[in-house]
Amino acid sequence: MPRSAATPSFRAVGPALLPTASLLLVTAIWGSTFFMLKDALGLVGAADFLAVRFAIAGGVACALSWRRLRALNRGRALTGIGVGTVYGLAQIAQTVGLRYTPASTAGFVTALYVVITPMLALVLLGARVSRATWVAAVLALGGVSALSLDGLAVGAGIPLLLASAFLYALHIVLLGSLVQGQDPLSLTALQMLGICAVLWPAALPGGVRVPMVRGVWGPLLWMALASGLLALLLQTWAQARMSATRAVVVMTFEPVFASLFAILAGQEPMTWRLLAGGGLVLAAMLLSELWPVVRAESLARRGKRVASEIRSA
Repeated sequence: MPRSAATPSFRAVGPALLPTASLLLVTAIWGSTFFMLKDALGLVGAADFLAVRFAIAGGVACALSWRRLRALNRGRALTGIGVGTVYGLAQIAQTVGLRYTPASTAGFVTALYVVITPMLALVLLGARVSRATWVAAVLALGGVSALSLDGLAVGAGIPLLLASAFLYALHIVLLGSLVQGQDPLSLTALQMLGICAVLWPAALPGGVRVPMVRGVWGPLLWMALASGLLALLLQTWAQARMSATRAVVVMTFEPVFASLFAILAGQEPMTWRLLAGGGLVLAAMLLSELWPVVRAESLARRGKRVASEIRSA
């Protein structure tokens, strides 16, 4: 039986599916934490929660990769820790900014990292950013705004939230440029050390107090091991196999999953905002993932046509 003309498409898409699926799992894990975190932060301070969360994640990551960490040279170790400090600073800026800004506005402002990332990739790395990538980024931002924005209430935390969006974008770009040829687990451990280096000094002045109650330690362990260690490990692995500009579009599924989990938990109703926002984010991801395949196949067909014309001339 002759092969279908669509066969090359499946072959081209196949290798990219696993990194994309990994990042989708990361966003699902992140999305699952919102309704847990809301209850837990009523019992413990945000700085204490973040410091203990990443200390647990970092301890487990270092224990699992201790021998690999010892084999790293100083330059690689410091670079990995430096990338982690960027993420830690983003966490602090976002957490403090949320105190002074309505949650809906905060979600929209933080989501600006989806358009900041391709700009940074262009400026810092000289990366080629296709027109489809820009369109996908704008679509994703529109989807996130439909999910999170309910009137633009400007608060004192806006500058901090803008800073967090920039830092998250910088982390994605730096991680994408660093991860090639590196062991994902040891690089994750180094990032955790950098995150702790930022978070613990912020938590120590008032003393770190975490009450030993189920309402705190259940979410804390899930956020340390799943949304902390596992999610960062999967992100690190996936970004070694896809560009930062593609990764950031997939990562905008986080608020979609957050809304879905809130609906399943009975905290929010299904609304047109979820359907419209989720649809736009899905369209952005499909454009980001499938356009390179369509473009490559178009160029291949053009090349074959030109070769055929040369042979027949």
